[in-house]
Amino acid sequence: MTTTPLLLETQGLHFRFGKRAILQDINLQVAPGSIYGFLGPNGAGKSTTMRLLLGLLRPAAGRIQLFGHDLAQHRVALLSRVGALIENPSLYDHLTGRENVDVTRRLHGVSPARTAEVLEIVGLTNSANRPAKEYSLGMRQRLGLALALLPDPDLLLLDEPTNGLDPNGIMEMRGLLQRLRQEHGKTILLSSHLISEIEKVATHVGVIQQGRLVFQGRLPELQQLHAGRAQVMLETASADTCRNLLPHLLGGAMLTGASTLQLPFTSQNQVATLAEALVAAGQPIYSLRAEQPSLEDTFLHLTETSAAL
Repeated sequence: MTTTPLLLETQGLHFRFGKRAILQDINLQVAPGSIYGFLGPNGAGKSTTMRLLLGLLRPAAGRIQLFGHDLAQHRVALLSRVGALIENPSLYDHLTGRENVDVTRRLHGVSPARTAEVLEIVGLTNSANRPAKEYSLGMRQRLGLALALLPDPDLLLLDEPTNGLDPNGIMEMRGLLQRLRQEHGKTILLSSHLISEIEKVATHVGVIQQGRLVFQGRLPELQQLHAGRAQVMLETASADTCRNLLPHLLGGAMLTGASTLQLPFTSQNQVATLAEALVAAGQPIYSLRAEQPSLEDTFLHLTETSAAL
């Protein structure tokens, strides 16, 4: 069976600022055609990693490979196939959106027709003749993405592209990223501290905490990572009474209130058996449900656990 080559891979990546370790043994694997969500709390090392991938910083140790080649040896050629939006885009506020794109287009030496193409891709055709100073933050981010798309890159590196956007701007950016992957064949490495946004667009996820990669895999694998932490939540008239009447079922349950109990979920049959036993014992059931940990709970558990190590 043949394995699809990775578009981006790091091997044992380390970075230090003076004597302080910022990144330790980062091994990213970004497959072609994916949206890789690079997740972590603020200060975890996401932006530093992005700068290393773009050759803006030099690693203390380790290798970075783009398109199967070593970045250190082929930097100019490889980065010509990469588009990036790091923090806020640098724009000329007195120029129109179209003029901003044209300035960068000339620097790249690409066809004049490309200006209209990238403006259409990011949905700014109707606003192209307005000065950039009149653009909303979301429009400025999309204009910055248009600049990154000018050379028609195979890989996009986007550092917190939804940071500071209002809900409408976040939705526009989310839809744009999905279209770039599905309709234009782009592979995207997207950093964020917002799990709620990553889960809506990402196909793969890497979680970084204190400079270490604590998880990497497909999004469903992250969702299943702590499925065993599901709980049964019971609300009744008297939690203590239920526990005393049904010690074989509720002896290990945790009292979370005068009328609420929590115990580990094992199966649907467990919930059905508990309901039947409560009714037989004459105890009212106000609520009985199994709760899976949310993706946000899983993310917080990962980062809090690794921070405590």
